[in-house]
Amino acid sequence: MADLELVVLLDDEGNEIGTAPKSSVHGTDTALHLAFSCHVQDDAGRILVTRRALEKRAWPGVWTNSFCGHPRPAEPLLHAVRRRAEQELGISVEDIELALPLFRYRATDAGGIVEHEICPVYTARTRDELRPDPREVLDATWVDPGDLAASLRATPWAFSPWLVLQAQQLELFRSPPALAGRRAS
Repeated sequence: MADLELVVLLDDEGNEIGTAPKSSVHGTDTALHLAFSCHVQDDAGRILVTRRALEKRAWPGVWTNSFCGHPRPAEPLLHAVRRRAEQELGISVEDIELALPLFRYRATDAGGIVEHEICPVYTARTRDELRPDPREVLDATWVDPGDLAASLRATPWAFSPWLVLQAQQLELFRSPPALAGRRAS
């Protein structure tokens, strides 16, 4: 029910200034709005990348981070992260950490659709088997963070611009995964 979903509109300083239907926000002149991104790891330290469904309005068929979304008006961001993990990938997430609280970007895809977001970036873990929603995710795969970082540097055009920009700032892509083996089970 994308037509009924509302996103939070923001001014240039990041203050809430209203809401708008999600279906009306992403176009050729997209208003600044609140979103989030999440990078999910498994117990082996691999990171989940997904390929956006071909039906997606912006960046259809492009490889990207594990999942993204928009918090509903008055919805806490952590609740939105958990909600979208379940909706998009059929998983629960744990060990959620805010990695880039002030991430912000504006980008235009090949079809002229603009993303313009203040988009806090999270990392999380899952042990669940993926059950992706085909309306959101065309494909998904677990990859080594170092291998993904090398691919992002070599072929940035093959990935969403927000993934490329986030990877340049996230420690996750610069060193061996800190989450692997962290838990004693």
